[in-house]
Amino acid sequence: MQQKFHPVPTIPDTFPPIGTLLLVEDNPDDIFLMRRALTKSGLEFPIQIVTDGKQALEYLSGVARYADRQHFPQPTWVFLDLKLPYLNGFEVLEWIRSDAATRHLDVVILTSSPEDRDRQTATRLGARAYLVKPPTPESLLGVFQQFNPPVPIPSLSQYARV
Repeated sequence: MQQKFHPVPTIPDTFPPIGTLLLVEDNPDDIFLMRRALTKSGLEFPIQIVTDGKQALEYLSGVARYADRQHFPQPTWVFLDLKLPYLNGFEVLEWIRSDAATRHLDVVILTSSPEDRDRQTATRLGARAYLVKPPTPESLLGVFQQFNPPVPIPSLSQYARV
C-alpha cells in the first residue's frame, strides 16, 4: 500500500513571535476561568502562573526557583490580580514600572474590583488595560488587539514546525 503525501504548511517568516503570559492570581477558580477564556478566544501561547506578589517579583527578576529562563521565560504580558498575598497588585505594578528590565511589559489588571478608583490607580501606574473578572473571550480579544504586534496570533495547531 502506497502512502499518500500531504504537504504540511510551514510557519511563514512573517509569523508574529510567540510570547509568554504571566498570570499572577491566587484563586484556582479564577485561574481556571482565565485559561478557559483564552482557549475559547483561540489565543494560544505559553502561560506561567504565580500565586502571590512575592512570587511575581521573583519570577520577573529571574531569581530563586525562577532563575532558569528555559523553564520560566521572561513574559511578554502580565495579567495581574489586585488582591494578592504578600504584595498587592498595585505594589507589583509599581515595581514592574520602576525596574528597567520589566518596565516595557504589557500589564493588564484582572480583578474582581469594578471600583473606578482602582481603575484610575491602575491607569496612573501604567496598566495597559483593566478587566473585571471573569474574563470573557471577547474581552481578552479586545485587550490583546491593543498590543504591538497585535494579537490574537494564529493558532499554532494549524502549522507544523519544519
